Amino acid sequence: MVKQLDYQTIKEIFTRFQASEPEPQGELFHTNAYTLLVAVALSAQATDAGVNKATRPLFAKVDTPQKMLDLGLEALTEAIKTIGLFRNKAKNVMKMAEILVADYGGEVPSSRAALQSLPGVGRKTANVVLNMWFHMPAQAVDTHIFRIGNRTGICPGKNVDIVERAIEDHIPAEFQQHAHHWLILHGRYICIARKPKCGNCVIRDLCPYEDKTI
Repeated sequence: MVKQLDYQTIKEIFTRFQASEPEPQGELFHTNAYTLLVAVALSAQATDAGVNKATRPLFAKVDTPQKMLDLGLEALTEAIKTIGLFRNKAKNVMKMAEILVADYGGEVPSSRAALQSLPGVGRKTANVVLNMWFHMPAQAVDTHIFRIGNRTGICPGKNVDIVERAIEDHIPAEFQQHAHHWLILHGRYICIARKPKCGNCVIRDLCPYEDKTI
């Protein structure tokens, strides 16, 4: 495993990320806190583009938990059938809607514990919602961040929990709000799993990855 980078190097890395993309945005389509929560839950083991294709027409009609209940399981299942694991996801989304209506007045809670108590919502999904909608410096570690964290030494760790703590512990506070978005976008488009595009990388000279491409 690559060693943890020092503070000054990490600060320079995120200074460059910020300069190249001052306000990074998540790529999942949503219109409010509820549709964001549903979209993130649906994105597990699926691409953002694939989820967006299904949810854009869905969210045009359904943008609250009550409307989701009114839609019903059968119609929801049909609407998201192009997304992986759609049957189980549809059931979870309906159960989630029931709980949000019954226990939270139809509103999405801003507590990680409350979010994680919902069906189909794990720590990663909760962190995305907390970060993107409630503007909390929560770090959602996906496969891109896990790979980059270990490849570059920005936030190395043997599992996602350790990587999440490494982000919180080692990335300067002024970059915490957008940290996971910068890392995700870097991993999705530059530091890809196979043949990373090192020639187009803004942190190439700071990265200790030995197998750089030309």
